[in-house]
Amino acid sequence: MQERKEYRYLDELTERYPSLAAIRMELERAYEVLRECYASGGKLLAAGNGGSCADSEHIVGELMKGFVKRRALSEEMKEALRAADPELGEALSSRLQQALPAIALTGHPGLTTAFANDVNADMAFAQQVMGYGNTGDVFVGITTSGNSLNVLYAAAAAKARGMKVIGLTGRDGGKIRELSDVCLIVPEQETFKIQELHLPVYHALCLMLEDHFFDS
Repeated sequence: MQERKEYRYLDELTERYPSLAAIRMELERAYEVLRECYASGGKLLAAGNGGSCADSEHIVGELMKGFVKRRALSEEMKEALRAADPELGEALSSRLQQALPAIALTGHPGLTTAFANDVNADMAFAQQVMGYGNTGDVFVGITTSGNSLNVLYAAAAAKARGMKVIGLTGRDGGKIRELSDVCLIVPEQETFKIQELHLPVYHALCLMLEDHFFDS
């Protein structure tokens, strides 16, 4: 089988961060899970705490708008926008971009605080998985220890919903390793060092997805 052209980003990643060569196979598998999700019309849900919360939002930012490509709308969509309103549609058609649907479960304080107050704070991510998740979607659970309870609950809920689970972690992988279809365990032990490797990992995956789905 011919290697996908977008795998060149993994070549670059492992050249820049040689320690990540140890998880090259898992990175390829994670990419294929994400590619199949988007090819089938699915979406990504992401969650984490602290720095991993910021990483969840960062991933969504790279997927929902142009990363290194402009992702211009199709001519059909431009015409549909102009038909909706000639003036507003003209402005929108020249500025909006194509997106890969993604939701950070960390950014809904009204919902999460209500659920925390009324039910259980540790299950707030899992509740959103119940609401947003569908079969074929992907949940990315980011936890440097692999044992963040709210992320584990969300991963279990995702499996129950027929979703794929990608764990992004460090150390020995923790409990999320058992719940993941693919677990990306970066080879570090300290939290800040794990986080430093998480960013280039998800950047590479986002670059690969953009390269596959968008021409320019």
